[in-house]
Amino acid sequence: MQKEELLHLHMLMVQVKKYYESVSGKSVHTDEYDALQISPIHIHKNKNLHRVALLTLGNEIVSEMNSAQAAQTPFVQEPSQSIVAEH
Repeated sequence: MQKEELLHLHMLMVQVKKYYESVSGKSVHTDEYDALQISPIHIHKNKNLHRVALLTLGNEIVSEMNSAQAAQTPFVQEPSQSIVAEH
């Protein structure tokens, strides 16, 4: 992948984060991403650093989405014994 394409994907991932935060009303904690101190506007940074930042940000967004989904998923009880006995 070319550096320009990677920078574009990095910018899109930042936009996905902002969109998710606006829709869900929750803040995505990006401690690992922030620690890298690289953003899509840092065009002078190494291509590999942008790749790491992109993947790190993506992982943190997905982790937040999974934790939000787990909190909304109702507890599913075990099937009753009568249903299990029928099958």
